[in-house]
Amino acid sequence: MSETTEKADSKPDDVEPVAEAAESKKVAGGLVGGIIKTARPRQWVKNVLVFAAPFFAFSKSTDRTGLLIAALIAFAAFSLVASSVYLINDAIDVEADRAHPTKRNRPIAAGIVPVPVAFVAAAVFFAAGLGISFFASWQLAVVLAVYEAVQLGYCFGLKHQPVVDLAIVGSGFLMRSIAGGVAAGIALSQWFLLVTAFGSLFMVAGKRYAEIMLFERTGAKIRSSLKKYSASYLRFVWATSAAILIMSYCLWAFEIRQVEHDSVWAVVSMVPFVVAVLRYAVDVDGGNAGEPEEIALKDRVLQVLGASWVVTLFLSFYL
Repeated sequence: MSETTEKADSKPDDVEPVAEAAESKKVAGGLVGGIIKTARPRQWVKNVLVFAAPFFAFSKSTDRTGLLIAALIAFAAFSLVASSVYLINDAIDVEADRAHPTKRNRPIAAGIVPVPVAFVAAAVFFAAGLGISFFASWQLAVVLAVYEAVQLGYCFGLKHQPVVDLAIVGSGFLMRSIAGGVAAGIALSQWFLLVTAFGSLFMVAGKRYAEIMLFERTGAKIRSSLKKYSASYLRFVWATSAAILIMSYCLWAFEIRQVEHDSVWAVVSMVPFVVAVLRYAVDVDGGNAGEPEEIALKDRVLQVLGASWVVTLFLSFYL
């Protein structure tokens, strides 16, 4: 998913009636509940990427507790900052949301959370996340500030620029991984950055491709920026990213084997990794891919493959 959600075009007569908006307000649980819902805590699952760099450095550090604490701080800080972006995005796109058949029920569009309150809440979330980040390192605060600036650029117009929008959304995943590294004071390897960067682009391009395929099959509404892409172009970006992702990880696995006393488990880890990428691609190619976190939470086979991958990496470091 993109770090922020673009709004599909819709006709003005789709605007939600006042009575329905009032009902939405009642169900949502008031102002505080509306702010929490707009903050999208369910999407915080994306922020587990901050644990990636500490995980790969875990065996090389004597202060393992310190690594874990730093990663937890990065997770909390990134979650708050990301939520500030969601609040700002929904506040900016409030009129488009009100003209959308489903997004009009979002708290800001439904009138549960006034736009000025959303901006104030966003500032509070950002300040809280930035403040927490200093408990890990000032470098983490810099990463969060850059993330916020890039995402705000996306909200205020860059999401309508072809290719640039893909790069920005993908950079959100990359910066999560970098955040975990700088929080724990870990030097990030070139392979780690390559795998993270192209893995992010693979998911973003795949999601866009799936949306276009769904539109071609069913005529479902799509974000306006997708009208500037063709299915063949997105499939090219998606396939290229997958190829570089798999190649980079395999080269990294061979390097891990050499560093970790010639452990075979690093090489074995390539099997669940590659199969997981191909499994994810099945949903993409069928036009059924939703948000990455939704796929991860619903696909049991993908969860088993992910767990197997983590176990084999753990064994490569510790056996």
